[in-house]
Amino acid sequence: MADRDPAGWLTIIGVGEDGFDGLSAASRAALAGAELVMGPPRHLSLLHALTCPAIAWPVPFTDGVTRLLEHRGRRVVMLASGDPFWFGAGSSVTRHLGRDEWTAHPAPSTFSLAASQLGWAVQDTVCLGLHATPLQRLRQHLAPGRQIIALLRDGHAVHELAAYCVSLGFGASTLHVMEALGGPRARLRSVVVDQMALGEIAHPVAVGIATAGEGQAVSTASGLPDDLFASDGQITKRPVRALTLSALAPRAGETLWDIGAGSGSIGIEWLLSHPANHAIALEADPGRAARARANAAALGVDRLCVIEGRAPTDLPDGRAPDAVFIGGGLSHTLLDALWHRLPAGTRLVANAVTLESEAVLAHWHCAKGGALLRIELADAAPIGNRHGWKARYPVVQWSVTL
Repeated sequence: MADRDPAGWLTIIGVGEDGFDGLSAASRAALAGAELVMGPPRHLSLLHALTCPAIAWPVPFTDGVTRLLEHRGRRVVMLASGDPFWFGAGSSVTRHLGRDEWTAHPAPSTFSLAASQLGWAVQDTVCLGLHATPLQRLRQHLAPGRQIIALLRDGHAVHELAAYCVSLGFGASTLHVMEALGGPRARLRSVVVDQMALGEIAHPVAVGIATAGEGQAVSTASGLPDDLFASDGQITKRPVRALTLSALAPRAGETLWDIGAGSGSIGIEWLLSHPANHAIALEADPGRAARARANAAALGVDRLCVIEGRAPTDLPDGRAPDAVFIGGGLSHTLLDALWHRLPAGTRLVANAVTLESEAVLAHWHCAKGGALLRIELADAAPIGNRHGWKARYPVVQWSVTL
């Protein structure tokens, strides 16, 4: 082991359904010089006449990463599907390595192969890896006229996806089922979703969805309809939520703490604003915490982390947030704890409904500055056979950058 050189020891090769015949000259040279090849059984079966020992990648996937790293310094080839860095295994391995330790030779991705089958422009198409994630991640992309390509784990998942689309009112969509693209077993079949009756579907499988129907699309603007969130009434209502998200000003890759999360609506919309965003919701009531998790899953952002606890005692550990929202549990003690803990530049937004919590915000606004906004809304309501304005409880919002 001592004489091994870790520099450039690993080559990651993307393999298509055409196996060895589809490999580039560089990929073939890496295989010819390898001391060990490691990859899933299906990928190994696509390559003939390997001249070195081969190890099948174990399940779960993380066990394979550990085993691969045991061979650091040898000339090792790792096999992956198509482009290893597009919903593939590449980054799961390279995050453990220095940049000089690995080389990659990708093959055409399944997305590229699927788009070329359908004549869809990749840049205008939603591309999703759903082979190991919930189908609900499709939810935010379902809208009439969209084009979606999704990778699925097997044929059974294709039928599950069709049923899911029907349940949301998108049964009129066309489903293009593409099996074993790029190889001799390749097949394309198309069917209207609510008439799904395809028989056996071979693995690997990708589907193209040309979306149509009368289902409710998830808006890309802040302030989703309240009925998209299950709640017991503890929810930041739609107009106030839109103003709150505007004040929080989410940016790509940022993290939010949602304190007193209730239904989780603020954290969920923060996550919907960009796929790289993160959110941690803190909620003291177990029932509401469970509901927030369910709401997040239903809207395709199951990455919402919900912690059952009270602030400031149970504030999250780890990376500091870029923004904090206080929707419940507002107090001088909480604000004081946040002020001493959070780094300069953190954006903080707090909403108050009661006179007591308004007084807290007025005090802190006087001491720390920022912007204090009073939100007064009224809805048209029947008055006999006519209509008048029925006022909602006003909300006072404080926003400040630490």
